Amino acid sequence: MKRAPTADILWLFVLSRIALILVTYFGYTLLNGPRPPQYIAPPVSLLAAATSWKRWDAVHYVEIAQFGYRSPFDSAFFPLFPLLISICAHLVGNHGYLFFGMLISNLALLGSLFTIYQLASEALGDQVSRRTLLYLCIFPTAFFFFAAYNEALFLLLVTGCFLALRRRRWWLAGLLGMLAALTRSPGILLVLPFLWEAWKARDDLAPQSATRKALLLRALPVVLIPVGTALYSLYCWHLFHSPFSFAAVQYRWSHRTVWPWEGIWKALVELFWFQPAGSLFSVHLVLDLSATLGFIVLAILGWRRLRFSYTLWIAALLLLYLVEPSINQPDSLISNQRFVLEMFPGFMTLAALGCEHRRLHQAITLIFPPLLATLSIIFIMGFWMV
Repeated sequence: MKRAPTADILWLFVLSRIALILVTYFGYTLLNGPRPPQYIAPPVSLLAAATSWKRWDAVHYVEIAQFGYRSPFDSAFFPLFPLLISICAHLVGNHGYLFFGMLISNLALLGSLFTIYQLASEALGDQVSRRTLLYLCIFPTAFFFFAAYNEALFLLLVTGCFLALRRRRWWLAGLLGMLAALTRSPGILLVLPFLWEAWKARDDLAPQSATRKALLLRALPVVLIPVGTALYSLYCWHLFHSPFSFAAVQYRWSHRTVWPWEGIWKALVELFWFQPAGSLFSVHLVLDLSATLGFIVLAILGWRRLRFSYTLWIAALLLLYLVEPSINQPDSLISNQRFVLEMFPGFMTLAALGCEHRRLHQAITLIFPPLLATLSIIFIMGFWMV
């Protein structure tokens, strides 16, 4: 196992957090409240600036952590992340729910940087692995790793599961997969790369070990992954008398099962036919279409560069999000610019391309940070994001 460059990873983590703190301070201070007629104006509350990260889904996670699941619509937000927030807050007397949500998210990102480095360095080398971490931290929607969202926790558990699979620690991989399934609904898809890695492991074993019994013993821990989903289903049955309420309530966000190409086609028609140039929805469509089509291309380009289990993971995620778009909304691919954060193999492929093509790397480092700052400000100011 290659030793991770701990100091470099910590510097990347700290500097990217400082950058988001500065964006919060300047963005919230300059844009919050009515514009004074003169240069004399009351100071902005730093506490208010900090709590400006309690927006959109972060509100749901924090309130679930504080008050529990009160409505069937809350079941759309899986339980592990708010449970961890609640445990931490209870340790200090039921305070600081938002703070602990953001702390867990940021620490999970830090852990993810180490696991992703190991996966990327084994697959593509040290330089590509370092670029992978850089691109992940400056990606335009990477601010979700800073907010009280479950993306960072999910990424940590998924990459931890993959790393355990690469180390042939099958029960640990099953346990991490179960926790991932308790964090986000796509966690159950880890069954696919798990089974492939268990099957592939037969090539690395002695002939007498490559028996059906040995394969069964390697694959057995995979049952833990759907157990995570099953446990949450039982909890939903207990609370709302519907074991799949987390899926049933998706109509609230206009999600509907369609053919994989329908969401993309509707987004293209909406962008080039119905939405005027420069409108709110046109910009959202550009962001979500770019993220969706970009990671489809990265999945294809990564086919021969990465292990098949990595391609299987990104393909499964893409298919899931393409067959369940928000088909009745103007932006049918809503939130895909956030969901691609889970597709770590795509960042590995992008990093490999960035190492091969200097101008691509320059373009990424010039375009991603300003977009990240802009979208972060939009988020903290409470404007509709994802």
